[in-house]
Amino acid sequence: MNYQYNIGCSLNNLKGIREFIRTSLHDEHVPEIELSAIVLALDEMCSNLMIHAHHCNPDHMLELHIEIPDQGKFVFEIVDDGSVFNINQFNEPELDNLVHQKRKGGLGIRLVKAIMDDVEYLKRGNKNVCRLTKLIKPN
Repeated sequence: MNYQYNIGCSLNNLKGIREFIRTSLHDEHVPEIELSAIVLALDEMCSNLMIHAHHCNPDHMLELHIEIPDQGKFVFEIVDDGSVFNINQFNEPELDNLVHQKRKGGLGIRLVKAIMDDVEYLKRGNKNVCRLTKLIKPN
């Protein structure tokens, strides 16, 4: 199965992304706890792209693709043409430093990496692709 959702880069559109993911995975027997974690990770990645690569410009577009090539394997791709940010080259701040500095932010990428089994960045033509893979044992 393959699903695609195109959306403008406004934070107001994150609800639509969350609904698209839940609707697309409805019949895939994903446990609710796993589904909620996937929604959280993709919400985080999409919001980061909207904010940092597109400056919340609703005229800029993101494409969200969901591919289910095998039972229990879910591949999510976020495709855009904004400035490139590679999650795997991001130096995560130490948790103790965040607490001491009373800083907000800095935990989203750590969370995405903890939820997903694989996160990679690719170029496809002139587009950036963030591919997140999750392996789930069906109920």
